[in-house]
Amino acid sequence: MPGNSFGTHFRVTTFGESHGAALGVVIDGCPANIALDLDGIRADLARRRPGQSALVSPRKEADEFEIVSGFFEGRTLGTPLTFLFRNVDADDRTYRPLKDVYRPSHAEYTYEARYGHRDWRGGGRASARETIGRVAAGAVARQLLEELGVTIVAWVSAVGDVEAAHPETVDRDTVDASPVRCPDPSAAAQMEALIRSVRSEGDTIGGVVRARANGVPAGWGEPVFDKMDALLGMAMLSIPAAKGFESGSGFAGARMRGSAHNDAFINVAAPGEDPQIRTQTNHSGGVQGGISNGMPVEIAVAFKPVATIFQPQQTVDRSGEAATIEPRGRHDPCVVPRAVPIVEAMMALVLIDLALQAGHGPGGHSPGGHRTSRGV
Repeated sequence: MPGNSFGTHFRVTTFGESHGAALGVVIDGCPANIALDLDGIRADLARRRPGQSALVSPRKEADEFEIVSGFFEGRTLGTPLTFLFRNVDADDRTYRPLKDVYRPSHAEYTYEARYGHRDWRGGGRASARETIGRVAAGAVARQLLEELGVTIVAWVSAVGDVEAAHPETVDRDTVDASPVRCPDPSAAAQMEALIRSVRSEGDTIGGVVRARANGVPAGWGEPVFDKMDALLGMAMLSIPAAKGFESGSGFAGARMRGSAHNDAFINVAAPGEDPQIRTQTNHSGGVQGGISNGMPVEIAVAFKPVATIFQPQQTVDRSGEAATIEPRGRHDPCVVPRAVPIVEAMMALVLIDLALQAGHGPGGHSPGGHRTSRGV
């Protein structure tokens, strides 16, 4: 089954199934002699895990990990770094009645069409539980990026038709102050009420996660097929339930004129200092021609409603006969609160890969010569 790896210089491969014995990730290309903050990795994983609030799946998984290779005496070895997560609360009983039918909008039919065989226990590889390895790898990437002055934060900007105000500045503490992970308190309260209402009806709802990376220097990325925003789009659309991606102004830019959309260049350096080129606005989302321009990199990801709803639905079984299903189990009524750390992780994986490609690994010189550390 190809397609389980992502990245070039910092290459991650995830493995395992939702209700199998274990899941994990192998990171090939992590620089050697890095003292990883394991508690920091655990903190990132805790933001993704199920059972963390009344708004998410109640599955009880501590998501504790074992590092089984590439790490010795507190430092990375430069060899493949492997994280293993053993499932402790897997329960396939609610899936057994559904193993011969295709749940609407799930991957069961397409997996079977592609491979001729599938793991019907909780969706197998198609389950959002697969993302645990991404978040672990992203946590490592985040620590490497922070040595380069790059910080990343994501937040929920919409649930259904409830939209939050766009923040000028935002940090993780503000985001995590709400179980919805929205930094706008008024919108967060409305989002939480909407998710609870939808859940009480046995239904689900979608939303939007926005993310921002500050401190990214000018000059990361390639100009044609490996554009920074193209790689970010690929990364985000690989997340389960992701259905839309925007870079910078995104689709709103299609309604603007060039005179309003163009980002004018300015020099923010003090007189007599080396120039620090920035732009007055950031409709480009920090990327022009596929290469970072020194402004914050800004993206948005749209997530569809969770496909498992607790209402009767029409479908067909493996023989093509009509069937009616009413699923049971432990599922999120809305994915976006738990998608926030996954979006951050995938953004970190893209950026560290491009940093290493540009020769700017941890402990190296400041990329580009004109970078300034900027708060998120």
